[in-house]
Amino acid sequence: MATMQRQGGSMTIERPVSRARVALLLVAVLALVPGAVSAQSHHPPPEPPAEWGPISINLEGFEYPHPVEFMNFRVFGQDVRIAYMDVAPAGPANGRAVVFHHGGSYYGWYWKSQIEALTEAGYRVVVKDRLGWGKSSKPILPYSMSLHASNTARLMEHLGIEQAAIVGHSIGGQMATRFAFLYPEKTTHLVTINQVGLTDRRPGRGFNPFDGGIDADPDLQAAYEADVRTDTRRYVEWKPAFLDHLRIRHGQRLSGDWPRLAYVRRLGGNLRSMDTVVDDWPHIEAKTLILGGEIDGPEFPDNARRAAGILPNGEVFLIPNVGHNPHEEVPDIVNAELIRFFATAAIEAGGEGRQQ
Repeated sequence: MATMQRQGGSMTIERPVSRARVALLLVAVLALVPGAVSAQSHHPPPEPPAEWGPISINLEGFEYPHPVEFMNFRVFGQDVRIAYMDVAPAGPANGRAVVFHHGGSYYGWYWKSQIEALTEAGYRVVVKDRLGWGKSSKPILPYSMSLHASNTARLMEHLGIEQAAIVGHSIGGQMATRFAFLYPEKTTHLVTINQVGLTDRRPGRGFNPFDGGIDADPDLQAAYEADVRTDTRRYVEWKPAFLDHLRIRHGQRLSGDWPRLAYVRRLGGNLRSMDTVVDDWPHIEAKTLILGGEIDGPEFPDNARRAAGILPNGEVFLIPNVGHNPHEEVPDIVNAELIRFFATAAIEAGGEGRQQ
């Protein structure tokens, strides 16, 4: 049974892991205990494999788990396109939709386990590559969380989806949060997974606007080693299945269009220094689940609980011994929790709960 605490005038629900989920968690925990299983210690190769060649900055040739379509539109006077997967229910349709937002170092394809689980449960699943990322266009324009949120609203309208559950990982959690703040009538549920920006880091830090400088000719080995350090830190147990993240980053640095991608990355990298979503939380009435692996910096668990306490209908679900990407490390646990949460009655903005 869930435990409840009142914090800041709102009801926070902190859901302990059920026995079934404990069994799944033990698999992850045992893998970390020397001698508990006959697992070898996996680690990325010390240098990029020789067979890793250039990869297009738009990921042409990189296969996604489902067909990719494009929505064309104009923004800031430019013609752009957003790539997305629109996956129909595999089981009996329940009439509900879920829209996923990827994190800052990732792309839509890494939601493949969630796509499979939710479509089997009857959901229509939409996964987009946000503008400037993945298979979407790489325009030079002023990126913002509100712009990305408006593009999600535009995509939903394009697909004829009136309401959806909104999910975001890492910085994608901030964009999902901004969407729920700006478009409450379109949001049935909100889930953030190991969201960055659970605190406002701007006070006292000044502001350094992007001056246009990029590293157009990076040291490939040094850049790869930095990627390895970052990537392995995000998982409690790194697995070879995660290697494609490193391959894409390395391959894109070999692309002739790398300078453009580097420029777009720098434009998008200023988002957290320009904006925050912590002030959005009190205004979001949709049921919100702050989900995450606990091993994501020493402050993440407390910040997650604090955020859930501020959100009017927030709850938190933290997974022990799992890192920044729980949907990849322990997908069965994350999928079960998403299906449970989405099955709960949605809350009308300013009104009573409703069953979708």
